[in-house]
Amino acid sequence: MVNTLRLGGRQWLLALGLILLVILLTPWLWKQVERFDAGPDYRIPYSLSKDYWLFQRRLEDKLPPRSIVLLGDSVVWGEYVLPDGTWSHFLNAQSGPEATYVNGGVNGLFPLALEGLVDDYGRAMRRQKVILHCNLLWLSSPKADLQTDKEETFNHSRLVPQFSPRIPCYRADANERLEALVERHVNFVGWVSHLQDAYFAQKSLLKWTLEDDGGDPARYPNSYRNPLAQVTFHVPEAPLDDPQRGPKSSRHKPWTESGGATSFEWVTLETSLQWAAFRHIVQTLRDRGNDVFVIVGPFNEHMVAEASQPPYRTLRDGVTTWLEEHKIPHLVPETLPSELYADASHPLTDGYALLARRTLESEAFQSWRQRQ
Repeated sequence: MVNTLRLGGRQWLLALGLILLVILLTPWLWKQVERFDAGPDYRIPYSLSKDYWLFQRRLEDKLPPRSIVLLGDSVVWGEYVLPDGTWSHFLNAQSGPEATYVNGGVNGLFPLALEGLVDDYGRAMRRQKVILHCNLLWLSSPKADLQTDKEETFNHSRLVPQFSPRIPCYRADANERLEALVERHVNFVGWVSHLQDAYFAQKSLLKWTLEDDGGDPARYPNSYRNPLAQVTFHVPEAPLDDPQRGPKSSRHKPWTESGGATSFEWVTLETSLQWAAFRHIVQTLRDRGNDVFVIVGPFNEHMVAEASQPPYRTLRDGVTTWLEEHKIPHLVPETLPSELYADASHPLTDGYALLARRTLESEAFQSWRQRQ
């Protein structure tokens, strides 16, 4: 007896139509049932730093009226501080109800990755005011600029240009690069990554199921668990009292307690991959109708060894010149007191408070903020 089921042309079209409907509707329906709490000091949790689908959702349906988005890396996110110690928090606290400053930082980001985040996940910011942070740390060496020929592992590799321009230290194979492109352009695939990041410890269902406990002999506790029980329909939140961040953390201390002046191998603007990506970000935002204000630094100049200071100043002045030539409102804040830095570019809590005050007091910023 033959039990083979053969589909005709219409049946194949119906099946494909149903599959397409599931792919298109599932991410939208998921947003209706999954709880996502985003208060005034919300930032993407550290554990979800690579959940770009969640970043997009944050911009699409969780922004209050008159929002100004701060875009950038861990300096905007707040590497050493709690949510109530960030740049955006103090901007909100010191400026009153005239606007809401939204923490759009992502931990571990850099211009080449931010370029991909803005291109593929940031369209919901169209026609909004945006503060874009320019961190010169990413131009502090050929390695930081991703120029080295030696293969390097770095954060957010799925966001960087996969084929052009070529990144010398990025050696992913063609399959991995194509997977990254599909995830960035197919909403359903991004949603699948969100499930993995939010509920399965950043692992695929197969890897989560086969994960061992590190013992000898190894045990596989997840192999007996119901995967559906992991899905709580509530986006995980960061711990209220993060032991790695905030004034009570052992990491929240001045940079001088753990190191001294540092020599940097600054790259030039003409050869920098990160600077080229930053310029593209600015142009993309402006093309979308965003009113962009760029803040350069403040870099911890106290940490720069004397021999590294002239090329640093040349680099900083070159960035400023480019912004002036392209008529982009900007601010180069005064360097903070040495004791308010945790490292080369991250302020401590009191440093963010002072940085916010200097930002709001700047005539350039006030003029930009008031214009329609």
